[in-house]
This record gives sequence, structure tokens and C-alpha cells, in this order.
Amino acid sequence: MTSPLKILEISASARQDSSISRQLTSDLVAALGDRYDNTAITRRDLADGLPFVNAAFARAKDMPPEQYTLADQEALALSDELIAELEAADVLVIGAPMYNFTIPATLKAWIDLIARPRMTFRYTENGPEGLLQGKKAYVVVSSGGVPVGSPVDFSTPYLRHALAFVGITDVEFIGAAGADRGKQDAMDEARARIADLVHLESDAA
Repeated sequence: MTSPLKILEISASARQDSSISRQLTSDLVAALGDRYDNTAITRRDLADGLPFVNAAFARAKDMPPEQYTLADQEALALSDELIAELEAADVLVIGAPMYNFTIPATLKAWIDLIARPRMTFRYTENGPEGLLQGKKAYVVVSSGGVPVGSPVDFSTPYLRHALAFVGITDVEFIGAAGADRGKQDAMDEARARIADLVHLESDAA
């Protein structure tokens, strides 16, 4: 039996059943499951919130592990857990609704907690180097009316850069502008893109 394709699904929408990004990430995970014989899915729902970076975390993250106190370990515990999930994944699926032209605060908090020196990136004489290489990411960007790639889309450039910073450079974006306002064609186009991307990914594998 082949090893499972390990999928990490990150949901950032404050909405639940009515969330467009949740519907589409669910479709995407299901499509991956249909295309591969064996998948293992880990889900991280950010809707309940994540703590923002504080002084204890900022101090501990830059220290060498051998100098950690119990308080330092506690300050880094959630970050360690989130990074372990990310390290274990082959494929990252992110639902990123656009709030006021950018990503939700909970998703930014997740990025702040997984961007750790010596764990997900390191500094070299040629600049920073991401350590989470060889992973694939799909990002579903839903919005009230701002298309992916428009002049006021500040979500996708940031996410592309943040993911590349930790080594994830193979990133595909799926946009769904206006779907939450009843634009069925936006959902249809997003689902068609998902089908195309998953088909291409399976062929490449």
C-alpha cells in the first residue's frame, strides 16, 4: 500500500455553513481524495481564533532550544504544534476569505506562529531560505467582489510571499469573487478550476 497523500486543510472563515471558502476547500479536498488512492487529512479551523504574538513568544522564538525555560516551552507550544502539522503535510489547502481587501486576522496569526527561525526558515549569506520545500499549496480566495489579481487584492501577493518565505513556492490560487452574493457563475468557475488543477497535479504525479 502506498503512503497516503497528507493534506493539511486550513479554514480561516468566521462563517461556518454559509462560508464560500469552506465549501470550496471541502470540494478541493474531496477532489484530491478522488484522484489519489490514499489520503490522510488534518484539519485546522482558525474560526475560534489564535493568540497573537506576544512578548513571551517573541523572546523565546529567537533563543537556542538548549536555553529554553519551562515558560519558553509553554510560549512556543502552540507554534510547535502548528509547525508539526505543516511539516507533516504534502499538500496545504487554505481557505482565505478576503476581509477588507486582505486576509483574516486569524490567518495572519497562524502565519506569525509558523514563521520560526531555524524551524521553517533560516538566514544565510544569500538571504533567508525557506525550510518547508517540496510542498504544494492551494489557496481558495473568496470575496464579495474583489477578483484575485486586481489592484486592491492584497491577499494573494502577501500569501504567495509568506508561503515562499518558509519554502512553499508551488502555490495555486482559486478565486471566487462575488459567490457569496449569489453569483453562481463564480462558484462554477472556481469548481472548474479546482477540477483542472487537481487533474494536472495527478498527471504530474
